[in-house]
Amino acid sequence: MLLINATLATMDGSSAYGLVEKGAVAIRAGRIAWAGPASDLPGKFKLDESLDLKGRLVTPALIDCHTHVVHGGNRAREFEMRLEGASYEEVARAGGGIVSTVAATRKANQDELLAGALTRVDAMIAEGVSTIEIKSGYGLDIENELKMLRAAKAVAEHRQVRVRTSFLGAHAVPPEYKGRPDAYIDEVCIPALDVAHAEGLVDAVDGFCEGIAFSPEQIARVFDKAKALGIPVKLHAEQLSNLGGAQLAASYGALSADHLEYANANDAAAMAKSGTVAVILPGAFYTLHETAAPPIDAFRQNGVAMAVATDCNPGSSPMTSLLLSMNMACTLFRMTPEEALAGVTRNAAHALGLDDCGMIKTDLRADLAVWDVEHPAELAYRIGFNPLWKRIFGGTL
Repeated sequence: MLLINATLATMDGSSAYGLVEKGAVAIRAGRIAWAGPASDLPGKFKLDESLDLKGRLVTPALIDCHTHVVHGGNRAREFEMRLEGASYEEVARAGGGIVSTVAATRKANQDELLAGALTRVDAMIAEGVSTIEIKSGYGLDIENELKMLRAAKAVAEHRQVRVRTSFLGAHAVPPEYKGRPDAYIDEVCIPALDVAHAEGLVDAVDGFCEGIAFSPEQIARVFDKAKALGIPVKLHAEQLSNLGGAQLAASYGALSADHLEYANANDAAAMAKSGTVAVILPGAFYTLHETAAPPIDAFRQNGVAMAVATDCNPGSSPMTSLLLSMNMACTLFRMTPEEALAGVTRNAAHALGLDDCGMIKTDLRADLAVWDVEHPAELAYRIGFNPLWKRIFGGTL
């Protein structure tokens, strides 16, 4: 396939958006064979079947590098209760909070979890997403963590999308281990990771380092196990307070540290040194009415790559729109539209440890999005508007 008469946002870092006017992209065997100004197109590609894009914008297909799309139930009533003035404690006493999602996830079978996830994944695909990271973390016992990961892997069998799975056994302490987080780590989390890894279900290991979840010392034990198994790590860090999670993630060479509302300049420096991507999640900031914003300037000054994701989950970010996440990253955190687009393409790929996508570049996967817009800034500028014209996945339109 040969795409002609296109504006390319290659996102290769060479210039603003890597913009190429009057560009062309040649695709062969699911890969990008050539991309650049149409005037420079090698003759051997001119015989390929061409698709005239009539000036439309082509970007790398989008990548959502932080989601919890596999889960049971929803928390709409909890949302309503909070708006009516109920406190967090009152919501919890009424059966809300993560405990309700754990109960619903345990109750659902794998097919039910998959069916629910596919409705959310379809919304993401419709906005040009080609790759989705999916976490476990709502089972919180061995059987149900495995069930979640199997459902996540099955998403890619039912849709044209790549899935990267993250084992998030260290997400919360389940009710049966209340007050015994160390016992939970020893008796459930680490054994579940062993079994999930043996079954080929784990691409990365994640954790929630927070006062309401696990301490840096407890997360370190999980990360030590991941390291022994040869699995890369990532971490929910500095979302509600600063416990040293970003520093911990950096010390393990983590792929990413995510949320980071309470991170500081020292955290940014450590992440820069380790090459750890900062994953910005404006949906949770918005939903939770947070007031502390991630230190975007510190990340810029230290050269920390910033990704942007939906954090799609039933409690703190019930959002499937990566385009809306881009807009929020700009309006709430003052990221630039170019940073936002890099955050859902090139840097999102880095946050997942992928080096074969996220840019329009020779030999990378032909995962592309074609948009009915004139300039890439429009993707972050519009609210509630989806200008996707076509999605190309592995060279298939």
